[in-house]
Amino acid sequence: MTRIAVGRALISVSDKRGLIPFAASLVDNGVEIVSSGGTATHLDEAGIPVTRVEDVTGAPEMLGGRVKTLHPRIHGGILADLGKGEHRQDLLDFGIATFQLVVSNLYPFEATVASDADYATAIENIDIGGPTLIRAAAKNHDWVAVVVSSDRYDEIIAAIESGGTSAELRTDLAREAFFRTAQYDAAIVNWLHAEDGQRKLVLPLERTTTLRYGENPHQPAALYSSGSSQGWWNRAEQLQGKEMSFNNYADADAAWRLVNDLPEPSVAILKHMNTCGAATGPTLADVFSKAWECDPISAFGGVVACNAPIDGATARAIAEYFVEIVICPAIDDDARAVLAQKKNVRVLVAPEPSGDSVDMRSIDDGYLVQVRDKVAVSGDAWQMMTRGPTEGERRDLEMAWVVATHTKSNAVVLVKDGAAIGVGAGDQSRVGAAERALARAGSRAIGAACASDAFFPFRDGPDLLAQAGVTAIIEPGGSMRDDETIESANEHEIALVFTGERHFKH
Repeated sequence: MTRIAVGRALISVSDKRGLIPFAASLVDNGVEIVSSGGTATHLDEAGIPVTRVEDVTGAPEMLGGRVKTLHPRIHGGILADLGKGEHRQDLLDFGIATFQLVVSNLYPFEATVASDADYATAIENIDIGGPTLIRAAAKNHDWVAVVVSSDRYDEIIAAIESGGTSAELRTDLAREAFFRTAQYDAAIVNWLHAEDGQRKLVLPLERTTTLRYGENPHQPAALYSSGSSQGWWNRAEQLQGKEMSFNNYADADAAWRLVNDLPEPSVAILKHMNTCGAATGPTLADVFSKAWECDPISAFGGVVACNAPIDGATARAIAEYFVEIVICPAIDDDARAVLAQKKNVRVLVAPEPSGDSVDMRSIDDGYLVQVRDKVAVSGDAWQMMTRGPTEGERRDLEMAWVVATHTKSNAVVLVKDGAAIGVGAGDQSRVGAAERALARAGSRAIGAACASDAFFPFRDGPDLLAQAGVTAIIEPGGSMRDDETIESANEHEIALVFTGERHFKH
C-alpha cells in the first residue's frame, strides 16, 4: 500500500488561515469536501462547493454547536480499516462513505486562557469534536491522512496531485496529530490544576534542535520546548558564529536573565553560568570595560550580555578579547562589521526573557519544579540595621544584590562605583565565598559594597570584609547570630541592610 488517492475530505477548523486556497485546490483535484458549522459557512461564502455534516448524518447540530461531528456516519467513515472485510461490510450495511483526509485544528483554548478570559469562556473553548476527529484519523493513518496545521496544506496538495498520500506522509501526520492533542490536553490539565497548587503538571515538549552534544562530548543532547514557547532563544536571531551548544544555551540564558535585571545600559559577563563581571554606567563601551576588569582571567571565553544596543565602540572593545557569545537587544551596522571579523563568535539579537515562571530540573527519575526566582530591588522592604548607606553605597548595594541573586550559592558579590569588582561563587562556605570575592577585588575592595545571597551564619565573614575595606553589606538576615553580625557592622561603621529575602541558586 503506497499511495491512497483522496476523494473525500472532512474539514472542521477554528483557525481558517489559508483555508480557502487549500479547499479550492482540493476541489480542483476532484475532492468532495464535507464540513460543519462556521467552517462550512466560510467555505460556502467563498464559493467552495461543500456538503454540510448534517446532510451526511441526518442530524442537526445541537447543544449550541457542542455536538456536530460526533456521529457514526462521520466516525465510521474515518475509522474503517479497509483491510478488514467486516469493516467494509459495516460500511455497506449502514451506507457510510469513507474519508481519506481529515483537516481539523482546535478551539483556541491556550489563547483564550492567556487572555485572562473568565472560567465559563475558557470551558466553552475546550474542543471536544476536534480532538475526537483528529485522534480517530490519526489512529487509522493506514487509510486516512490527518492535518492539524495549515503549514502542511501545500504538502497535502502536492501529494494529491502525485496520486495520493504516501504511507510515510500519513504516519508523519499522525505523529504530529497525536502530539497536538496531547499538547492541547496538557494545556487544559495545567489550567485546571493551577487552582490546586499545580498538583498535576503535564509538559508536552517537542525537539527544537539537535545539539552536537551535551555538557561533554559523550552525552547526546537536544533542545526541547513547548510548541508555543515564547522563550527569548526561540525568538532570537543568530547573526554569525558557530552553532549554539548545550553549554552555550545554558550560559547565554543565565547571562541574559541577569543583564535584564540590571538598569540600562549594563553588561554582564558569565562563565559556566556564574558572574565574572557586571557593570552599569553612562555608555555601553565604558560599561563593558568596567565589567571585564572585574575578573579578566575568568571572563576569557565567556558570554557577554548587553541590555542596550551595541554600537561600534562597544563592539571594538569586545573584539579585543576572546569571547564565545555576545547577546544584545540590537546592534548597529558598524558593530556588525566589527564583530563579523570574529567569525566564530556567536552574536545573538534577542528579545527580553519571556517571564515564564516554571523552573525545572531533573533528579534521578524525577523532577524538581519551582516558581522561578525573582529579585526585587525595593528599598521600602529593606531594614537598615546600622547606619544608613550613602546614596552611592545604596546604588552599589542594589546592583550587588541583583548580581548575587543570579550567582551560584554560596555567593558573595562586591560592587564599587557601579561595577562588580569581585565575585565569590559556588563556595561551600560563606566565608570562603567572601575570601574568593576579596581575592579578585584586591585593593579595589576599599569602599566597596557587598551582597551575600543568604545570611552570614557567623561574624567572621563581615569581619573579613570590613578588614578589607568594605563599607556596606546587604544580606537577607535571619541567622540566630544576626546580633553578632550587627555588632561587627557597628564596630566597623559598616552600613548593614537586611532584605528579609534569601536568594539561593543551586
